[in-house]
Amino acid sequence: MITSKRLAAGACALLAALTAGLALPVAAHAGEPVGGATPQVDLVLDVSGSMRERDIDGGTRMAAAKQAFNEVLDATPEEVQLGIRTLGANYPGDNQKTGCKDTAQLYPVSTLDRTEAKSAVATLSPTGWTPIGPALLAAADDFTEGASSKRIVLISDGEDTCAPLDPCEVAREIAAKGIGLTIDTLGLVPNTKMRQQLSCIAEATGGTYTSVEHTDELTDKVNQLVDRAADPVVTPVATEGATSCADAPTLKSGLYTDREEFGQQRWYRVDVGPGQELRASVSVAADRAVNPGYGVLLRAVTTHGREIVRGEAAGTGRTDVISTGLRYPKTESDSDDDEAPAEAVCLQVTHAFSASAGTKTTPGLPLELTVDVVDGPSQAADVASFGLGRGWWLLGALVLVGFLAGVLWGWLSRWRVAVWRTN
Repeated sequence: MITSKRLAAGACALLAALTAGLALPVAAHAGEPVGGATPQVDLVLDVSGSMRERDIDGGTRMAAAKQAFNEVLDATPEEVQLGIRTLGANYPGDNQKTGCKDTAQLYPVSTLDRTEAKSAVATLSPTGWTPIGPALLAAADDFTEGASSKRIVLISDGEDTCAPLDPCEVAREIAAKGIGLTIDTLGLVPNTKMRQQLSCIAEATGGTYTSVEHTDELTDKVNQLVDRAADPVVTPVATEGATSCADAPTLKSGLYTDREEFGQQRWYRVDVGPGQELRASVSVAADRAVNPGYGVLLRAVTTHGREIVRGEAAGTGRTDVISTGLRYPKTESDSDDDEAPAEAVCLQVTHAFSASAGTKTTPGLPLELTVDVVDGPSQAADVASFGLGRGWWLLGALVLVGFLAGVLWGWLSRWRVAVWRTN
């Protein structure tokens, strides 16, 4: 006889079987990078006199920076080596020549001792000049050989005060050395001149610029950049999309870079065979000042112009990178022809960034396109192999199991009541 306990156990077993696939690891994408040497990050903090200003959440800019640094130090991944360099922290005088030499390594780029690093940050007090150029030159030498990635995160509340050494030219000089160093910049309570300078520094090395006006924004952004350094490194392949599907280059699975000008479209082609699935994603970065309110659209269309699927995302200015993606499973042919031709799918990338007044419009904004063509889920595969693209099957199965369990439970309850009344 079927008992309520057996029924519940059976339902739970079926639910477990259906949902077990969620815990299974997803197969690695073709061309997916693997880990390499240790990633390294150097946080370069402006400790000039203007950091005394009290305009960030009611406190000083220095207090906001210290709080953010302490939270970042707590959250830094174990595999990342991190250092801290200061500018304007030690010389309080009026001699520009001396003030423009005021940069020091507060904590060396190395395996992180969180207590020691926090103690060093606690000693900082707003003091002197803003020698951004000299600090960047020194920071470029803070890294050790063999790092898988090198990233400087510059945090400043004002433009450089050590002309004629232009920090933008310094960044270009660092990039020209070919040492694989990226500089990201964060501007505290920015003005136009500082924004232009920090944007130029970031653009020269393929980094990003972000304006920050709140402590939590500063913490989140620095954490994001440190985490990004820990990502596996892969060398992207430069490509050049076309202005139409017919002229588009054919891409295989991999990571690609391109630039797309404002108001422009980029087209690429991918061959997808029967029973395969196309997975594509695109990220567009605002490496210069842009107007708030923007978006990115990624479309997969046939060579005849019929849209298959699309992915889109919108932003309001709180982030400097916007991404979206799509998936397209091509069903297997009903015929027995094993030589069925692949379908040419065209990918169209369009972004809705607009340049701020006085911002250079060329070259276009950098974009990264990831293409992956994999074997699609088999019709005979178990539920665990359906993946996100077949999520409706899993949802339907769960709903059906719940319905049947409810019906059986109700039937058993009524049967037991009837037996009890009979006795």
